[in-house]
Amino acid sequence: MTRDNHHLSRRTALRTVAGAALASVAGCLDSNGSTTPNGSESPADGSGVFQQVTVDGTALVVEFAADSEFDQINLIQPNGELFGQREVAAGSQQVSFELGTSYAPGEYEVVALNGEETVGESSLSVQPNLEIVEMGIGRNQPEEMWDGPEDKIEEEAFVTVANRGSGPDAVTKLLFIGDVPYPSDEEGTNYADDEDVSGIYDPESDSEVEQVTIAPGAQVTIYSSRSPFAFVPGAGTSCSDEAKTGEFELILETRVGGDRITKTYSIQYSASQDSDSCDIAISEA
Repeated sequence: MTRDNHHLSRRTALRTVAGAALASVAGCLDSNGSTTPNGSESPADGSGVFQQVTVDGTALVVEFAADSEFDQINLIQPNGELFGQREVAAGSQQVSFELGTSYAPGEYEVVALNGEETVGESSLSVQPNLEIVEMGIGRNQPEEMWDGPEDKIEEEAFVTVANRGSGPDAVTKLLFIGDVPYPSDEEGTNYADDEDVSGIYDPESDSEVEQVTIAPGAQVTIYSSRSPFAFVPGAGTSCSDEAKTGEFELILETRVGGDRITKTYSIQYSASQDSDSCDIAISEA
């Protein structure tokens, strides 16, 4: 959604005609500005004008009574500028807009207006917090992979990611750097610095995708698309006649704030007479 009036001052934004909806993602905001877990009721107690503020996926939603005495709701960004606005139709009980994954994380303000008069407002923090829960290799855990050819699945990896925060985010790149058979840097597929390559596979479209969105409170499994565990002559790490160990770094690049989520793993290769037939085991370092 296009953000209008980027350079309005905070005072002007509070008085702008039309309204915007906001939600805390992973929680509900009651009339006093406190939060409760998703799915719970948070009725107004008479001291505020909002019944609850929630997030459904990446949509920000404000709920209120049908007889509320305001005609607009504005959403103010952490920098004080207007993010969006929504008119409140007579008899309506909620307004919403798409926050997506292009917003600035931080403290947002939801403001109810009646004409030019501010009749209520609440503030809340909208901040994603992605965490790597589990990572595995297709050749070792095929049951965790998508339904596809065995020779393809065994070369790929799965990564389970949870969003412990209060705002949506998206994973835009999946990297394996270090002692893996076919790393993502110049030692292997060499896409680590390529903005057009995500390294993320989508089974539904059977193609590489730009990003995977993760709503607050959600846990999602993503898959590699560049065969980080394929043995390729002259690249990365190969099997040898002696067992060996190493380390690699799993890296997730994210959309909101441009953060990198990283976790280091130990990797063990069993002894093998062939350069591509040893057993691989991984564990958190």
